[in-house]
Amino acid sequence: MIPSKAGSAALTSIRIALDVMSGDESPSARMCSVIKLLTDKPDLFLYLIGDEVFIKSFLRMVPGIDWSRLAIVHSVKTVSMSDSPFSVLRSKQESSMWMMLELVASGEAHACVSAGNTGALMAMGRHLLQMVADVDRPAIATCIPCRKGSAILLDIGANVDSTAINLHQFAVMGSQLSSSVYHVYNPRVALMNVGTEDIKGNKQVRLASQLIQKDNRINYIGYIEGHAIFSGLADVIVCDGFVGNVALKTAEGVASLVKEELLATFGLNWWSRLLGLAVSPVLKEFCRRVDPVRYNGASFLGLQGIVVKSHGSADGKGFFQAVCQAIYEVQVGVSDCLMVDSGGGYTHSP
Repeated sequence: MIPSKAGSAALTSIRIALDVMSGDESPSARMCSVIKLLTDKPDLFLYLIGDEVFIKSFLRMVPGIDWSRLAIVHSVKTVSMSDSPFSVLRSKQESSMWMMLELVASGEAHACVSAGNTGALMAMGRHLLQMVADVDRPAIATCIPCRKGSAILLDIGANVDSTAINLHQFAVMGSQLSSSVYHVYNPRVALMNVGTEDIKGNKQVRLASQLIQKDNRINYIGYIEGHAIFSGLADVIVCDGFVGNVALKTAEGVASLVKEELLATFGLNWWSRLLGLAVSPVLKEFCRRVDPVRYNGASFLGLQGIVVKSHGSADGKGFFQAVCQAIYEVQVGVSDCLMVDSGGGYTHSP
């Protein structure tokens, strides 16, 4: 148990715990987002978990820091990207990730954000926060851009061997998230598959389809193929974490390639540069729409607490977006929505 480090400024604020140390990028990138958060979010209180000497030395370089809106929690260990989910439960109980989750478990923080090891975050989250009743495994959900608006994609990496029962539970949680948090009326739920015919897919996907179809809480529209997930045909797209992670990272790669190719094409010669200037506003809006940073911040659904996973390679701008996602989830009460609506009604493993 971590003793309270928050002062009076935290009493009326949204309190977010940040794992400063974990991630592919330098901790300095995440500290840059802290500065922006303190400037842009006046009602925010931050717990910064990590190397106290580093955190204080970074903050002292910035004039005008409001120290009353910060609490620094010193940690002596960091979870690496190569740590296994099982080993961290034994050897990383003094890590920044563990201590971050403890703050949520104790109620001192309303939510937490980490860019660290996904498997470790899931294992620690299950251990420290526990699961929502009748949910066997957490799922990571994120918003993806569509032709009109956005859709929820889950799971994107928490589970790489999901059963039909897991997929059914993901569908229930995804539907609840879409309707309760994003205010989509009767959200359309689809199951990602290699085809739209009933005979397509592996055994678990076909069985999951049957379970979801029988659940009258879900507006199930059937299978959806990978090329159609950005079409706007579905509001919630359900898949195994292996499939979802590959699909998401492939989409990010394609978006980056298209952006780079467009910029290169408009810089080939004086004529293309002139044309580029003419279409610059449209090009900027396109780049903004497909920028993965805009959608950084994925939610762990199924835990009794708000945990947001930032992309491991996110820069300061991306990590800032992930924290904004956590703030929004606190404001709308994501955990309460899922816990109240579940009502023991999930199909679950014996």
